[in-house]
Amino acid sequence: MARAERLPPSAAALVQIGHVAERTGLSLRTIRWYEEEGLVVPTARTEGGFRLYSDDDVARLMVVKRMKPLGFTLEEMRELLTLLAHLDTGTGDRATSLDRLQMFHEAANSRVAALKEQLAIAEGFADTLAGHLDARR
Repeated sequence: MARAERLPPSAAALVQIGHVAERTGLSLRTIRWYEEEGLVVPTARTEGGFRLYSDDDVARLMVVKRMKPLGFTLEEMRELLTLLAHLDTGTGDRATSLDRLQMFHEAANSRVAALKEQLAIAEGFADTLAGHLDARR
């Protein structure tokens, strides 16, 4: 990080967006879009305006990345990220937060089960096509 020496010592653990993209497997454009949507905000910026992300920021992006294939909406992603932050900081009603977290857990499990069922159907179809190929060779 070329400008790290100009940042406060606490900024040493912060990384630029390219490194975050490598760590998360997300594109730069996707990370910027998630920022625009309020799902993650860079912890800091260099004097030159480059985004700097903390490990917590990267963890938030990984939560979003894991929710996306399960079909969670941006609003649901925001809600879960806020919920997790409240649980981490001890703010808000803990029992209510845990109940809501349980609901997210159940929804995720249900969506995973549906995806597994779809995958089994797709694999069966691919096997059927392989059988057609083998029979005609």
